[in-house]
Amino acid sequence: MEPGAVKIPSLGAAGTATLTKKGGSSSGRPRPATGKANVAVALLLCVSTLENAAAITLSPAETRRIGNKIWQNECNGTLAGLTAWNSGENFASLGIGHFIWYPSGVRGPFEESFPKLVDFVAGRGAKLPAVLEPRGNCPWNSRAEFNGASQTVRMKELREFLANTVDLQAEFLVERLQKALPKMLGETTPARRAQVRQQFERVANSAAGCYALVDYVNFKGEGVLATERYAGQGWGLLQVLEGMSQANTDREAVKNFAESARRVLTNRVRNAPPSRNEARWLPGWLSRINTYVQN
Repeated sequence: MEPGAVKIPSLGAAGTATLTKKGGSSSGRPRPATGKANVAVALLLCVSTLENAAAITLSPAETRRIGNKIWQNECNGTLAGLTAWNSGENFASLGIGHFIWYPSGVRGPFEESFPKLVDFVAGRGAKLPAVLEPRGNCPWNSRAEFNGASQTVRMKELREFLANTVDLQAEFLVERLQKALPKMLGETTPARRAQVRQQFERVANSAAGCYALVDYVNFKGEGVLATERYAGQGWGLLQVLEGMSQANTDREAVKNFAESARRVLTNRVRNAPPSRNEARWLPGWLSRINTYVQN
């Protein structure tokens, strides 16, 4: 594999992606199993179904291209946008993926991802700025406090660190997608499991589809957390894949993915608590989805 290449699970690939499939069993006919052995076999088959997948290898250039597009989506491609705290939120949004970082004592329904990014980047040998050592909660407790510190040494060092690790952040984004498929297959109903896998593979079978999957799972999550629900309905990648219809070509699959994503996000806004006024964000969300079919 080319140095820096990243794998994501799927059963199809296009362009420079490479396909690797696990071979079948080397044994002959299966031996009869009874009692506890039967249960063990069933459990092993279930685990195998959820975890075993072929691999698409994204080159460093492909990974970087996806990362730069997500940076554009989240931060308009600007350095200043790498450190943000959005109005109406109780957390900082950092890096090209606007990874969530909660202050001490604060939690919300959305998954915190910035500490995981820091661990990933540090594990790859990047030197952390002083504000991230020791690792912990966001040191700024409110949006006003965060914005007031925008020109401080700590914030400038944090911004510089984020600007210097764009490629590693892109790899982190792709790794999240790599881990998403088993999570989604474990969360969806057995009756829908094959459909979710199939739709994932169809979308992942093109460069535009890989970008769409990586962007959406960073944008709105896997869709497996009980806290990420309004009126019992989620808005993550799982819900988008479940909402897709059949598609015969790669291009149709990506188009169908985008159509399903628009419905899922519109439904989220409809179900959101009125106090959050999420309708203000919907036009921007839908514009972002449009980039999936503009390639």
